[in-house]
Amino acid sequence: MRPSRLAAASLVISLAWLLVAPGQAGVRAQAQPAAASAPAACSKAWVGREAEFEEYLRAAPIDRIEDVPIGVTKPKRAFFKPGGPAASAAWKPLKPGIHGGFWDSYRAEIAAYELDKLLGLQMVPPAVERTLDGQTGALVYWVENVKGWKISDPVQGPDQYAWSKEVVRMKMFDDLIGNNDRNQGNLIYDPEYHLILIDHSRALTTDKKLPSTFSRVDRRTWERMDALTYEQVEAAVGAWIGKGEVRAILERRDKMREEIKKLVAKTSEPAVFMR
Repeated sequence: MRPSRLAAASLVISLAWLLVAPGQAGVRAQAQPAAASAPAACSKAWVGREAEFEEYLRAAPIDRIEDVPIGVTKPKRAFFKPGGPAASAAWKPLKPGIHGGFWDSYRAEIAAYELDKLLGLQMVPPAVERTLDGQTGALVYWVENVKGWKISDPVQGPDQYAWSKEVVRMKMFDDLIGNNDRNQGNLIYDPEYHLILIDHSRALTTDKKLPSTFSRVDRRTWERMDALTYEQVEAAVGAWIGKGEVRAILERRDKMREEIKKLVAKTSEPAVFMR
C-alpha cells in the first residue's frame, strides 16, 4: 500500500503511462559483466547475490543514520562502513498501523521483496527485518546510480519494446500486491533502464481492488503469477503478513486473470501478450 491521496496517486501514475515513451532493456537474470575499464551500467547489484545482501543488511554494523529529506513516511538512511556489498540502506521502522491517516507497515516492505523473489522479477531491492536503537523495522538496500522518473521530462529509453515490458511488469506487480501508492516519488530506473520498485509499506493489505490498469501483459511474468498457489505464497510471505492478506494476493491475481481474458476477447492473444 486513503481517498484523496489515492486519487492523486492514481492521477500521477495515469499521466506517467501516457507520457512515457516505451523503450529500454527489460529485466535480466543478471547484468552482463562490464568491460574492465568501464563501470557496470546495471544498478541491480544484488541479483544473483540475494543471500549475501540479506545477511549483510541483517548483521553489518551501522556507521551512522541520517534523515531523508523526502518521503511521507519519513524514512531514514543507514550507512555502513566502506568495504561491504552495500553502502547504505533505507531504514523504515513503521509499526503496522495507521500513519498519517493511512495504513503502513514495515512488514509489507519485506513481503514485497520476498514475493518479487518468488516470481523471479528482480525488481524489488533486498529488504530484511532488523532492530536498531530499540526499534524494529525494515532495512532496504539503497540502490545506487539511479534516476527519478519525472513526468515533466518523460523517460526515453533506446529500446522502446523492452522499456514497455518494464512498465508492464511494474503494473502487474502493483496489481498483485495491491500497491496504490506508486507515484513520482518512487519511480526510479538505472542507466540500463531497469525499473527499480521501492516503497511498498502501504501495499499487501486485504483490499481486493486492482490499483493499475493495463492493456498489455508480459507473458512470462503472468505465467508465474497465474501458477501461484496459496501454499507457495504463504511460505514466501506468511512470516510478514496475515492469512487474509495472503488470500487477497490470490484474489487480486484472479481478478487480473479475468481482466486479461477480457483484453484477449476484445483484441487477440498476440496483441495482449508481450513475448
